[in-house]
Amino acid sequence: MALPVRRNASLFFRFIQNRKCSSAKRLRCTASCTENKEDPPPGGRVFSGIQPTGVPHLGNYLGALETWVALQDRYPSVLYSIVDLHSITQPQDPAQLHLNILDMTACLLACGIDPQRAILFQQSQVSEHAELSWILSCLTTMPRLRHLPQWKMKSKQKGEGSVGLFTYPVLQAADILLYRSTHVPVGEDQIQHLELAQDLARIFNNRYGDLFPEPRPLLSATRKVKSLRDPTAKMSKSDPQAMATIHLSDSPDDIALKIRRAVTDFTSEVTYDPAARPGVSNLVSLHAAVAMVTVEEVLDQAHGLDTGAYKLLVADAVVQRLQPIREEMERLRADRGHLEVVLAQGSQRARELAAPVLKEVRRRVGFS
Repeated sequence: MALPVRRNASLFFRFIQNRKCSSAKRLRCTASCTENKEDPPPGGRVFSGIQPTGVPHLGNYLGALETWVALQDRYPSVLYSIVDLHSITQPQDPAQLHLNILDMTACLLACGIDPQRAILFQQSQVSEHAELSWILSCLTTMPRLRHLPQWKMKSKQKGEGSVGLFTYPVLQAADILLYRSTHVPVGEDQIQHLELAQDLARIFNNRYGDLFPEPRPLLSATRKVKSLRDPTAKMSKSDPQAMATIHLSDSPDDIALKIRRAVTDFTSEVTYDPAARPGVSNLVSLHAAVAMVTVEEVLDQAHGLDTGAYKLLVADAVVQRLQPIREEMERLRADRGHLEVVLAQGSQRARELAAPVLKEVRRRVGFS
């Protein structure tokens, strides 16, 4: 089935071009790339993954996906994985999971991920991930995993987490090392998991000879987007309060309503003071990020406005930024066959990179 004609095409392409410029300015690299003789290429290789657990929210976009788009122009080899193996650490409805995988594919394409410049693939379709994870788990101690922050947080929430939840940081390390990745875009809350990947690269190299580069973090300079209902917590897909999170698929009316109901305070003036005024400051940060301007410029625009009027200004900026993405997602969702082809082609390209690395791992470990 042919894809429907794209609406507002000029708006979409203008949006993509503006986003490339803004993303490149926001991105900062925390380390220089590691050069290798064969794989990865001299300019380095980037790997990152996202779980198919619902449509990403505005914080995901500004904190991660916008950076992903920019990285396509900065590195010669870029892989982005829909990490469905990670998603089943929590119970999933099989039919819904498959739909979520396709929806996430549509979302990433709509945000600007280009299958010609990056390998976009489904993790479970590359079996080498699971095998390398098992090998690396045999080099990892339980105390090392027990101290990782995600296990502490999620096991407390669930009472007692699954073995998969406990060991998923090892699978995360395998995801990265399987492609001999040199750089990984991460949030600050994921740094310790990346450190596990670095540790496992060193342990494997010391035991079996140098094979894996130690991946370096790429941190986005974008401020974290906080919950609209609790500005002390970050925005989350799993927030039980519907008004707390702006999803990339939200309609303009939904976005306006959520921002109108955002928690602020009893002071009408718009100022930026995250400690004393977290609610208003969250709106200012969000506004600056979507409008691609500084906080100071936002405050100049808000001069003379009370918080009620300012919320209208923020809502308009968010709608303008997300409308092209939402419309492109709807267009792509109309053709599931196209999305499945994109994933199949990406998974094949990923296997072509993963297979020789795992073959060498097997040889060094003594399996062949």
